[in-house]
Amino acid sequence: MVDDTYNKGRLNLPFVGHCTFAKSPPCLDWDAIDADVAVLGVPFDMGTQYRPGARFGPRAIREASTLFSFGHAGAYDFEDDITYMPAGQVRIVDIGDADIVHTNTEKSHANTETAVRAILKSGALPVMLGGDHAVHAPCIAAYSDQEPVHIIHFDAHLDFVDERHGVRYGHGNPLRRASEMDWVTGMTQMGIRNVSSSNKSDYDDARAAGSDILSVRDVRRLGAGGTLARIPAGKRYYVTIDIDGFDPSIAPGTGTPSHGGFQYYEVLEILQGLAGQGDVVGIDLVEVAPAYDPAGITPILAAQLLMNFLGFIFHQRGDK
Repeated sequence: MVDDTYNKGRLNLPFVGHCTFAKSPPCLDWDAIDADVAVLGVPFDMGTQYRPGARFGPRAIREASTLFSFGHAGAYDFEDDITYMPAGQVRIVDIGDADIVHTNTEKSHANTETAVRAILKSGALPVMLGGDHAVHAPCIAAYSDQEPVHIIHFDAHLDFVDERHGVRYGHGNPLRRASEMDWVTGMTQMGIRNVSSSNKSDYDDARAAGSDILSVRDVRRLGAGGTLARIPAGKRYYVTIDIDGFDPSIAPGTGTPSHGGFQYYEVLEILQGLAGQGDVVGIDLVEVAPAYDPAGITPILAAQLLMNFLGFIFHQRGDK
């Protein structure tokens, strides 16, 4: 039976209506989440060491995502000959934002963890919109009562600093904090390059903790297939994407840009392959700082990447 809601309803252009992620229904009662995907904003940027502004990332990504709300038809990809996210088959809700308490990292992270736990309890796939990369630590902490996960990390920076001047939960620490969690069984860190926030001992510690570290040039030499072959198959994957993993030419809106980064399809093809070789159980996308990008291409990149990735994930789940 054809869903005729679109033809009987409004045109609902991207600039019309409330600005939830992909124009999905809001669900502000976190005890009543009933969906396949629950999107959470985490507008925290008190972990940044340089330019702030990622607190406005969730709003910017939501606004950009209205371009990819797809209406009634889903998204047809002629190269794959597949209609991704067909109407009525993948239910997305936007549950609003974790409560951020200014100057209080501990409370803000606790609120974030509580929100992610509510999504997991509902059975929905958590998708978190940052915020700086510090928010990854409370997001992955929420998986403590879940089956183990392998972290897939796209970033210009290793984010494996242990502690500097008492700082343990800034945006240079989250993957180190994740590695200390029993339910994290390993990491694949891609895009790491150039002068970074981590020193040699951090790289040594990351490898000792089970991380496979690949630069942009490593990934290009390997190609998507060779890169995927390095990632353990059949695992539960938590994917954390720092937008500065992309080159500033396509993602200028970030606090710590680093030249020599990924182009769009390099990451997209890895994500598509990843959806087919394991189970993606969580996603966060962080460090979009819209004030540094007047043209707005960075949040559009973030929204487009997430919508395509969700399409890949649920297409594979349907096939299985």
